[in-house]
Amino acid sequence: MLVTAGVLVTGEEVLRPGWMEISDGSVTALGLGDPPRPTADGDLALGDVTVVPGFVDMHVHGGGGGAFPVATDEETATAVAMHAAHGTTTIMASLVSAHPDELLRQVDVLSGHVRDGLVAGIHLEGPWLAPSKKGAHDPTALRNPDPGEITRVLDAARDTVRMATVAPELDGGVDAIRQLVDAGVVAAVGHTDASYEQTLTAIDAGARVGTHLFNAMRPVHHREPGPVTALVEDPRVTVEMIGDGVHLHPSLYRGVCELVGPDRVTLVTDAMAAAGMPDGSYRLGTLGVDVVDGVARVAGTDTIAGSTATMDQLFRFAVAHGTAGSTDATDRDAALLQAVRQTSVNPARAVGFPTAGLHVGGRADLVVLNGALQVELVIRGGERVQAR
Repeated sequence: MLVTAGVLVTGEEVLRPGWMEISDGSVTALGLGDPPRPTADGDLALGDVTVVPGFVDMHVHGGGGGAFPVATDEETATAVAMHAAHGTTTIMASLVSAHPDELLRQVDVLSGHVRDGLVAGIHLEGPWLAPSKKGAHDPTALRNPDPGEITRVLDAARDTVRMATVAPELDGGVDAIRQLVDAGVVAAVGHTDASYEQTLTAIDAGARVGTHLFNAMRPVHHREPGPVTALVEDPRVTVEMIGDGVHLHPSLYRGVCELVGPDRVTLVTDAMAAAGMPDGSYRLGTLGVDVVDGVARVAGTDTIAGSTATMDQLFRFAVAHGTAGSTDATDRDAALLQAVRQTSVNPARAVGFPTAGLHVGGRADLVVLNGALQVELVIRGGERVQAR
């Protein structure tokens, strides 16, 4: 299948116009300008649209009314389908803090969904988190990391846990990071009240991701820079940011991008079941969540409980704020390329997924966006996905 478009963003460059050949679910050729042959039946001559790589969401709890922590076939399929319709072609199922037996059940079920290709991996966001920075986690399920429990969880998951978030200041926190890294799991620092020095120790122990930077973290202070500064200044670390317009002010997003460069920021939805759904009452793990005007909060509190965002929304956020309002074509191309890297290339690299982006030999995962950067068509592995 030949695909032609007014703009094709590969992850490495912006092609105006661009073309791509797809065969057996993979990209076999691509280039700038006119394609090597005329389009024919079965090809896609897309015209004045923007084609970008399929989005990779490395931190998402659910959507479309389905929640990964429920850990059933129906709930998982519902969440995956909703996000796929918004351009997410690779998704990692994030859990929230749960009591020991329930956590083992969840990872056992979800490991099957990884093996059948429904999700790409499991992210353990908890239960080894700081009570003072619990966010929307059940406080009764939080606990210090125990090497025996970590072994049991990883055994139940059968090599499908890709990432685990740990507060390193907890008793046994740094040892847990070492144990996870030794087991091939990406260790992330998050939901933490760690000091700057404690965070540096965690990074030296192998932590390589900052879970939703700024949110549920000790804030920056001029005499105690805390985890944010330590994570940002170390070039080995990729930092997540929730670019939904709720969790972070756009100026913080721009500032971090300017500080660390385009390759160390990954945009994540941190979406829960209400993503893609109307306002109302939902659940995140064991906690009730009320969604009002698209903002999810733990019921009866002001605590933000994940987001209702989708990756295409974050892509538009990145383009809009990456240019800081500039209408210059060069600036817009730079913003498009940065947005692609932060919604596809960087998250795939951070958690060890196959290289994302559109390149020869890669899986044909792509999103077709109109002039307003709204999703018109999604293709995963060369096959069409029904877009919303």
